[in-house]
Amino acid sequence: MYSIANTEQQEQKKKQEDILHQARTLRKLYLEGSLGGEVMPEDANPSLPKGDRLNYLYFTLPMALNYQRNSYTLWEAALRTFQDPATQDVYDPVAVIHMLDDELRSKLTKYKIALQPNKHPATWRVLCETIVDHFDGDIRNLFITCSWNIQNILSYMQKTHKKSFPYLSGPKICNYWLYVMGSYTDAPLTGKESLSIAPDTHVIQASLRLGLIQEDQILNSDVQAQVNQAWTQLLANTELSLIDLHTPLWLWSRGGFQLLQTNS
Repeated sequence: MYSIANTEQQEQKKKQEDILHQARTLRKLYLEGSLGGEVMPEDANPSLPKGDRLNYLYFTLPMALNYQRNSYTLWEAALRTFQDPATQDVYDPVAVIHMLDDELRSKLTKYKIALQPNKHPATWRVLCETIVDHFDGDIRNLFITCSWNIQNILSYMQKTHKKSFPYLSGPKICNYWLYVMGSYTDAPLTGKESLSIAPDTHVIQASLRLGLIQEDQILNSDVQAQVNQAWTQLLANTELSLIDLHTPLWLWSRGGFQLLQTNS
């Protein structure tokens, strides 16, 4: 009995080591540019100074509408909305809270940054109200309040003030938003290990392909939580954090699961 149990443990350990090796290979391929991804959805932006207040707002407000839709299309719409003088003021929270519903709806639907004419503008408005009422119209003050610490930010948005951040506080969007903020702004975020993978369809399929989860788990309602838990356990005490693998996994799945061979 002991021999069988010991063999199973050894096989499980080898499987985990194999998956970890493949994860490191994926990360290396991504850094080499071999997975594609030269243009990411958020690259559709007005190239504002990284530390600018408006730059932080640009990457915050549309993110709350980034669910069940094509990310490239969303950010293309976000950029067109920003570039049009007639609609650019939707990125000014003070201006938004003084707009009538019809005006806000018209501006957000003009380039289809809002697809749902009632729900999406309402979400946008609540976020702007939160930013004005609690952070003087500047989302950077949220980060300052939380000492630029990711765990503090997640706790603030997802626990104590969840209703003030509709959809942006969701587990998938919130983690990915913070990843984007760390990439496209000058936010000196700490505690990156607190970020989790945003387990969308591509990330889930890539996790299945690597053998981290099983086929029958795909249909479970909590598959996203299972994926996160599996990666958390696998990456514990390694140099990788969950968010390091989000984009490599996403690109690998989107590109049809190319063979994992690096240039070295």
